[in-house]
Amino acid sequence: MPAKPTTPVSMTQTLPDDTAPYARPGARIPALDIARTGALAAMVLFHFVFDLEMFGHVPRGTATTGIWRALAVATAGSFLCLAGMGLWLAHGTGIRWPAFWRRFAKVAGAAGLVSIGTYIAFPHAFVFFGILHSIALCSLLGLLALRLPVLAIAGLAVVVFYVPEFARSSAFDAPYWWWTGLQTRPLSTVDYEPIFPWFAPFLAGVAVSKFATQMGLWARLSTPAPSRVIHLAGLPGRHSLLIYLIHQPILIGLVWGVTQLMR
Repeated sequence: MPAKPTTPVSMTQTLPDDTAPYARPGARIPALDIARTGALAAMVLFHFVFDLEMFGHVPRGTATTGIWRALAVATAGSFLCLAGMGLWLAHGTGIRWPAFWRRFAKVAGAAGLVSIGTYIAFPHAFVFFGILHSIALCSLLGLLALRLPVLAIAGLAVVVFYVPEFARSSAFDAPYWWWTGLQTRPLSTVDYEPIFPWFAPFLAGVAVSKFATQMGLWARLSTPAPSRVIHLAGLPGRHSLLIYLIHQPILIGLVWGVTQLMR
């Protein structure tokens, strides 16, 4: 993922995709659940640092520079990639519209809750197109790529990645174009993953997942967890949307409580 994916600095790069079914109805792929758990752990760690900064325990700008900035970008990219992989696994052999719209409504609804919550907490920097919004729109657009060859999907991902380098224009400065990421003005928001370039890791996930299907990888991995440890390691990844929605209120409450005790 790019070191500077958008003009604004994103401070909360997150989003899980826990609702994507796998190759067979009811089946799980433990490796993907564990990968999502790892992304969740990175998300929680980043937000802990973000909250420490918000309460003045670390220098201002800590969460948006250096290794923490890199962690935020990598975490957002991993969630989008996993979402793209899930889209292919769920609908690669044929779009199951009822299941798709249920998942879309769940993610879009959660995105709306995030916008409302952050507007209350950060009215001048609320989340209007964060990771959840991006996942929802990428899922819609991603349906158009499912029938393309793997190399074509990968090539499209590269194009999307580089579009902001040559397509930025003041014509996109109006608020109703901010979802594109092609505006020239800086934006104030605590989370921002517009379509360009963030649709790129999503498409990369679709391409990787389709290639893995062609190689028979998912058929081999779509088995019950071989041990209780592996099952437990993947448990957070199976409930990642819920964890995404509740982890920050919990973290903020803990940091606030410790801050009060230290006074």
